[in-house]
Amino acid sequence: MALAGKGFVLLMVMAAVHITNAAVYKVGDSAGWTTIGNIDYKQWAATKTFRVGDIIHFEYNAQFHNVMRVTHAMYRACNVSAPLATYTTGNDTINITRRGHHFFFCGVPGHCQAGQKVDINVPRNLSTTAPTPSALVSPLVPPARIPVPSPSKAVPFSALKDGFGSFGLMAMAVVALLVFGSA
Repeated sequence: MALAGKGFVLLMVMAAVHITNAAVYKVGDSAGWTTIGNIDYKQWAATKTFRVGDIIHFEYNAQFHNVMRVTHAMYRACNVSAPLATYTTGNDTINITRRGHHFFFCGVPGHCQAGQKVDINVPRNLSTTAPTPSALVSPLVPPARIPVPSPSKAVPFSALKDGFGSFGLMAMAVVALLVFGSA
């Protein structure tokens, strides 16, 4: 029984570490997902470092736009005939669950051709490991995944919630393991 409890606590620690490393990216930053203003989504994506676990947020006027997840061939041709998924709420979030390219475009006629498409690339050689606790508390080394929130930057998931942050969550998990793991 104690072994099952330790396994559960370990699972919770792993989940907490994974969640605190996630970043939320609003596609197009303050402009959002649109054809107005000639947004260069290729340039937007090139300035980001996407990781597995990150959340891609598409915000748009659902009367005029949508989001389609497509294959690379469909992306290159702006082919809307058989998308892998279609999102239509105007406030869509997509969790990145694997490395590689993730292709999206607007399926409204002419919008993809006008540049309303984005390739979210999670490099295969990018580490997804959590920073060590000493790196999180060191005053000389700022955390690599916690940029100052601004319209042009991603907001780390840990900055979106009140509480202890990733170090505090890990500390709570260790305490839980010590308290409940010995029972």
